[in-house]
Amino acid sequence: MRALMTAALAICPFVVSADAWKPLTGEEIRSALTDRKLQYANASQDFRASGRTLYNAGADSWGNWRVAGDQYCSQWPPSDLWACYDMARAGDRLRFIGQGDDITDAVYAD
Repeated sequence: MRALMTAALAICPFVVSADAWKPLTGEEIRSALTDRKLQYANASQDFRASGRTLYNAGADSWGNWRVAGDQYCSQWPPSDLWACYDMARAGDRLRFIGQGDDITDAVYAD
């Protein structure tokens, strides 16, 4: 059996594990976030279908979210600027990937 596995790995060295990060499309992002709550290392965030989002890292902060193309975007008043992120998924883990490979991981809290 070990010889068979070694041969398989030699032929196909790029075996994808079940926990590999998979980039999300816009529709997958919308489905992954709408009416869901995420838990980050030191904060949580609730994504409303209305486009409102509640972030809490010790105090509530209301903002807005949307999907633009294949990216998640958020805006936090009083600023009117939108910041957009690529997203990926591995099982129940979600990853937000910003400019300069700024990465934030989360899991579902609901």
